[in-house]
Amino acid sequence: MKSSFRKVRKAVIPVAGLGTRFLPATKSMPKEMLPVVDRPVVQYAVDEALEAGVEHIVFVTGRNKAVIEDYFDLHPELIGTLEQAGKVAEIKSLETLLPVPGTTSFTRQQAPHGLGHAVWCARDIIGDEPFALLLPDMVSFGKRGCLAEIMELYGETGGNVIAVEQCQSHETNKYGIVGQGQATGSGFEVTAMVEKPKPADAPSTYYINGRYILQPEIFTLLGTQARGAGGEIQLTDAMVRLADNQAFFARPFGGRMFDCGSKEGFIQANVAFALKRADLKGSVLEALREMIAENDRAAAA
Repeated sequence: MKSSFRKVRKAVIPVAGLGTRFLPATKSMPKEMLPVVDRPVVQYAVDEALEAGVEHIVFVTGRNKAVIEDYFDLHPELIGTLEQAGKVAEIKSLETLLPVPGTTSFTRQQAPHGLGHAVWCARDIIGDEPFALLLPDMVSFGKRGCLAEIMELYGETGGNVIAVEQCQSHETNKYGIVGQGQATGSGFEVTAMVEKPKPADAPSTYYINGRYILQPEIFTLLGTQARGAGGEIQLTDAMVRLADNQAFFARPFGGRMFDCGSKEGFIQANVAFALKRADLKGSVLEALREMIAENDRAAAA
């Protein structure tokens, strides 16, 4: 049966973060442009949104992020050089990444006031309709994208939907944790949302993994949201307020999310995506085996 809930046509991708964990690399390059194999991190979020049926993407940018906007534009000089070199495959590859004209928007956050503030900056472009939110540092890895999975749950439940994964019980103080309620469709009702609780206080081990479908009423709440942890406007705080009047649902992601905002997650993502590629798997796997064996020999010496 066809869903009667309002279609999610737009997605917000915040790209204004400073990327201090990757200094000095991010001194002159946005962290969202760091490559996982041969695509920048932000491209994976865009691909995931398009796969889920999103029609318009809103990038919330900041200073020194103009290269992201340029990346999603035409590059006549590069195309000309590739044409002269006869690199037809490379030209076609670039053409497939180019957004349809008029389907991307860019707005400035201007000051680093937190994720909640970044989302609020997209309010006029999103308007009065539900929207998806993808944190680009979190790179989806699986048979299909994480957003496509929660879009499926949204079609069953409406309301607000978040993707979750499970962590170890002693790690709850690292994440936003949700309470698990009654099963519904392919997910469950959310009974609580707690930011980085101590293990003894955590309502479950399910953590929010950076993918959301939110109703537009969140913008009004974000506009009046007091500063929270770190002196920033926290999205989770506004979501807790929204949950007083609207239902929240969660779906465990069937794949794995790599946190490319951390060095460990970034390296793991590069290895995982390289091993998924037929043209790279053999050589990368062989190199990894050699490095592991060498490390074991050194440890035993």
